[in-house]
Amino acid sequence: MNMKPSSLQLTDLPDEIVTMIFKKLDNITLLYYLSDVNIHLNRIVYDFTFTNRLTLLSLVPIRLIKLTSLSINYIYPLPDPILDRFCLHILPKIHQKVKWLDLEPLSMERILLATNYPNLSGIALYNIQIERAINLFFGKIFHFDPFAD
Repeated sequence: MNMKPSSLQLTDLPDEIVTMIFKKLDNITLLYYLSDVNIHLNRIVYDFTFTNRLTLLSLVPIRLIKLTSLSINYIYPLPDPILDRFCLHILPKIHQKVKWLDLEPLSMERILLATNYPNLSGIALYNIQIERAINLFFGKIFHFDPFAD
């Protein structure tokens, strides 16, 4: 049997298969590298599945005890090039689909001011001092629709 080598592109696969593959990846990595590659991939990566919860921080696991799997995570901001791309290009395109943001203090204000998040229903703030949170949110008016999905 003589088989010719074939070239299969990611975009040649059905959307369902591509979505299954993408679900194995981190949403932030997926959006960073694949948004605006082409219309087909945009339709997939901008789907609610990948845009409803965004963890815009870096988690670095540190082992507590060498012989066990017990660990804690150090939390850092995303590198500036990634944060720039999200704030300037990606978040303004997907802002209506974002329902939850995981943020850390060094980049949180920039992310929150990058666009309006009309469907945001939750924010997780990591490593934030209470005074900083009060200063950031005090006097702000937030509208949450209790009947929204």
